[in-house]
Amino acid sequence: MRPADLLMLTLIFGIMYFLLIRPQQRKMKEHQAMLDALRRGDQIVTQGGVKGKIVKVKDDNEVEVEIAAGVNVRIVTSTIATVLNKTEPAKS
Repeated sequence: MRPADLLMLTLIFGIMYFLLIRPQQRKMKEHQAMLDALRRGDQIVTQGGVKGKIVKVKDDNEVEVEIAAGVNVRIVTSTIATVLNKTEPAKS
């Protein structure tokens, strides 16, 4: 393998890293930070398009969401796509 070929191969991998891999890792970190900050009262949208309000945070992996008056469902936190409205933290 010639040095020029090795340089081109390295350059291609460098471009792929900065254009594809790095932005995807940043997006995953932001999504995980959003999931870690979930609290009772937040209005969310799931990946399936269901809107609801968080009633209870069960553990790190599950939340209970009210999707209609008196209708609560348990969902896995990784299926939450966005948080529409954040609740303010309780003031002491």
